[in-house]
Amino acid sequence: MPEPGHRTRRSLEGVTTAAGTFDVTAVRADFPILSESVNGEPLVYLDSAATSQKPRVVLDAERSFLEHENAAVHRGAHTLAAEATERFEDARAAVAAFVGADPDSIVWTSGATCALNLVAYAVGNASLGRGAASAVRLSLGDEIVVTEAEHHANLIPWQELAARTGAVLRHIPVHDDGTLDLDAAAEIIGERTKIVTFSHVSNVLGIINPVAELVALAQRVGALTVLDACQSAPHLPLDLPALGVDLAAFSAHKMLGPYGIGALYGRRDVLEALPPVATGGSMVTTVTLERAEFLPAPQKFEAGTQPVSQAIGWAAAVRYLDALGMPAVHEHERVLERRLREGIRGIAGVRLLGDADADRVALCAFDVDGVHAHDVGQVLDARGIAVRVGHHCAQPLHRRFGVTATVRASASVFTTEAEIDAFLDALSGVRAFFGVGR
Repeated sequence: MPEPGHRTRRSLEGVTTAAGTFDVTAVRADFPILSESVNGEPLVYLDSAATSQKPRVVLDAERSFLEHENAAVHRGAHTLAAEATERFEDARAAVAAFVGADPDSIVWTSGATCALNLVAYAVGNASLGRGAASAVRLSLGDEIVVTEAEHHANLIPWQELAARTGAVLRHIPVHDDGTLDLDAAAEIIGERTKIVTFSHVSNVLGIINPVAELVALAQRVGALTVLDACQSAPHLPLDLPALGVDLAAFSAHKMLGPYGIGALYGRRDVLEALPPVATGGSMVTTVTLERAEFLPAPQKFEAGTQPVSQAIGWAAAVRYLDALGMPAVHEHERVLERRLREGIRGIAGVRLLGDADADRVALCAFDVDGVHAHDVGQVLDARGIAVRVGHHCAQPLHRRFGVTATVRASASVFTTEAEIDAFLDALSGVRAFFGVGR
């Protein structure tokens, strides 16, 4: 009788890029949605910071699994179950390798928001006496440090944790140019600091934050570091262990992958020290009527049915990005970022938020004098241009800059310079369209 899992597997490889070069025309051919039109205009998709479009290999990977290999993982002795489990764990290894990590340092979650909440609730449970003695535990008056520029998903969980434990939430301010105030950070991060959490890249400003400096400040006082890597993972070569952070969260759907799956990266000793949050099947070794014993990390954080097809789709996405080469992706997007910002700077009545000459990804937010952000978005949409409008889940940062809403444009691997120019041309006519500034 053959061993389970021995079937002929369909190849899902195939990235249409020119050897040694970044061929954006070839890349675009891999994204079916880019042939769509909106309002009679070719689609110009500049909303990748909200969610990215998906290449055909990702769509095919999920579909092929569901059509040919679908089964529950980590249970059952039949061939499909064994094969599904192998594919699922291969996907974990692929995502881990993409961020320079070992597979057992990657916890599957439903997204980065879930991952950040997982950490906050695990620390809360540890503070109540659960988990290993080495786990981070908060007491009355201990401090959690965040920045003024965080997405709500990296702010509200810590507000809730502070409320549960009596800890104090402190904030690193940003300068007028959008960069973090590191002098203030050095004063704020002190002996009572237990957690320092911050984004690698601001989802509003696009500025790449100084991870090394913040990690050094946290390590000086023995604080846990938590990184929101949602806006860096799609755009930068990323080695999380080399960055020195203890924990990091990122999502598949922002990096060409499926919805409904993300990951928590953690140093092995940190993951082992933290207690589980969600409990149930798949994360235990022994259960009696009185108690349960949990599997080691990462499985102890993965209760219930897992997002198997999504994991396989995400693996296809990171392999696609690897085939393009993340240094090449970053350089392509650096060209777009410069063109985008310089073009916006040249349009009268348009103000960029946090306009520092700093390292960035191709993402920026701006407001138009005399025109609400939602009206700007509608004018651009009439030209087939998709952007994000609102506060981008970062109300405190918008309040810092004295606005309630902005327009955000964000590029990806498939964005062209011609698309940036089309966006700038449309934006340049917005104020005249509304009769402002005459």
